[in-house]
Amino acid sequence: MQDKFWETTAIQQMSEEQWESLCDGCGKCCVYQLEDEDEIDVGKYYPTNVSCRYLDSELCRCTAYETRKKLVPDCMKITPDNIAELDWLPNSCAYRRVLFKQDLPDWHHLITNDKMSIHRAGASVSGRCIPDNEAGDLEDHIVVWDDF
Repeated sequence: MQDKFWETTAIQQMSEEQWESLCDGCGKCCVYQLEDEDEIDVGKYYPTNVSCRYLDSELCRCTAYETRKKLVPDCMKITPDNIAELDWLPNSCAYRRVLFKQDLPDWHHLITNDKMSIHRAGASVSGRCIPDNEAGDLEDHIVVWDDF
């Protein structure tokens, strides 16, 4: 891949390989969030420590990536066409950072050439989640993470 393509290529012009490589592997998009429906805080999201059952909780990778939409119909595929609308994604999300012309974090694998650097930096959900089929009531699992 060309060096720092994310700085010179518009997201709509990226190849699928380039777009997919932007994923930092944090796993935060696979964590259930509850939206506040109170009139005061509509649109505010609260993360839980519950993830999709197909998330490898250590490596933060989907174990059923190719068939995830069939297995989890409301799984959201992040694309150049919908990234601007996905305001529930964390500010650290590489897709959002590139959309808003922000630098990738120092721990991003396209900077470090090491996909584990995100986990060592503590910027992923690695080791912090339980699968949805073991969780029960999501309201009991709301967490406060500084990096969300």
